[in-house]
Amino acid sequence: MSGPPVMGRTLAVALTGMHGHLVEVEADIGQSLPGFVLLGLPDQSLQESRDRIKAAARNSGLPLTRRHLTVNLVPAALHKRGPGFDLAIVMAAYAADHRVHGTEGPVFLAELGLDGRLRHAPGVLPCVMAAVEAGHPEVVVAEESCAEAALVPGARVRGFRSLHEVIVAFGGSPDAPLASALAGPASGPGSGPAPGAAEDPGTMPDLAEVAGQFEARFALEVAAAGGHHLLLEGSPGAGKTMLAERLPGILPPLDDRTALEVTAVRSLSGRSQDAARLIRRAPFQAPHHSASMAALVGGGSGLARPGAASLAHGGVLFLDEAPEFDRRALDALRQPLESGTITLHRSSGAVRYPSRFQLVLAANPCPCGWGGGRGSRCRCSSVQRRRYTARLSGPLLDRVDIQVTVPAVEAVALTSGAAGEGSEAVRRRILPAVTRQAARLRPFGLSRNAHLPAALLRDGEVAIDARARAGADAALDRAELTARGHARVMRLAWTVADLRGADRPSAEDVDTALYLRRRGEGEETA
Repeated sequence: MSGPPVMGRTLAVALTGMHGHLVEVEADIGQSLPGFVLLGLPDQSLQESRDRIKAAARNSGLPLTRRHLTVNLVPAALHKRGPGFDLAIVMAAYAADHRVHGTEGPVFLAELGLDGRLRHAPGVLPCVMAAVEAGHPEVVVAEESCAEAALVPGARVRGFRSLHEVIVAFGGSPDAPLASALAGPASGPGSGPAPGAAEDPGTMPDLAEVAGQFEARFALEVAAAGGHHLLLEGSPGAGKTMLAERLPGILPPLDDRTALEVTAVRSLSGRSQDAARLIRRAPFQAPHHSASMAALVGGGSGLARPGAASLAHGGVLFLDEAPEFDRRALDALRQPLESGTITLHRSSGAVRYPSRFQLVLAANPCPCGWGGGRGSRCRCSSVQRRRYTARLSGPLLDRVDIQVTVPAVEAVALTSGAAGEGSEAVRRRILPAVTRQAARLRPFGLSRNAHLPAALLRDGEVAIDARARAGADAALDRAELTARGHARVMRLAWTVADLRGADRPSAEDVDTALYLRRRGEGEETA
């Protein structure tokens, strides 16, 4: 007569993009011929875990059962990917064999080496976030993942160097591991830096290094204060790249939620060294103009991986020589520019990544680059110039709030030796404006003027009165602005008013906003 079924259970997390699903790992030991079966839609890397787990268990002093072992990953309809299930599977197998206990509460997130060493698994941060949200704050990870996992508020992290240490911690009695160098005390709960620890700010390029360009510097300040997108057009050497690279240095620090999202994207991309501390500084991504659409917006086989647009979440996506980018890739940015997220569909499923970035485009006025100003050195025909500027589509440019021309630097500005205003001084002026708009927009669940819905700007508490917006209304009637462009001018006007400490935008603020967006539909930009 057979006895009651022998079952072991642990918890793990399966990721679909940045969204985590709690997975129950069930292990059953049967009386049939020896074997190891893994069920529940595992991918190839997860199928390979069977031999990896066997070797790790043997080298940790506690071999797996010699009977038939069946492991099921529930829910069975959800695809499971990657080696991050290794620890959960082996602990479920031990629990089924009554060699460990207390495994049903914690969430196990680690890869195993053949010698029993616990290794970091990509995506630990979003996995821990999902575990805490699901009501399972206790997580067991590799020691090198402790700092990343501890960034999640409410998580109780236990870090270990080897499977041998985990077995002992959960009541097992393994023999001395063959890899004795791995033995050592386990890291207790909360190992690593305290949640909320920030990365070292380091040094950043300073605005004081930019000679002249007072109009472009003002445009940069307005963009930083309100979170607006920016187009810089000018001849080579005018300073477009210098200006763009200094935008992150004047942006406010990331709030708690955005900082966690930015760090989680770094964790998903496998950049564990970037995810060890909470990223508070606005990221800066500058892909080369030869970058593919997958590199720019995300892609790859299976479920799509995050691209530069998601890695720039909370910061700046800078596209130098923007007309040289593939037009389809540029137009793919229109969705995240509007929604702040990007959804990528593949045959194996759809994933969504956060992509709330500030887009900065830099472009020459023509193919040769010398068509600005007097254009005396330009040899491009009018047809060539139209084709070149048409590479930036009208719908894309319509979503760029600020569009300014960066003229060539004059000799007096370059040789006078007088330094311009530094980044720190500009940042101190921007922070009160950011605080003011955050307080005003908090009832709407927003924080920056650039994210204001058009409906609120037309009829709401943030609507600008008819007398102040008369200039923008006239430009709309003359077809110099689209309806979207009109709304973006209103957002810009609010930011200009916030910078000067006003309660509401005036007619002068709206005129300034129109000036900053002077490359409108009436010009040949698309």
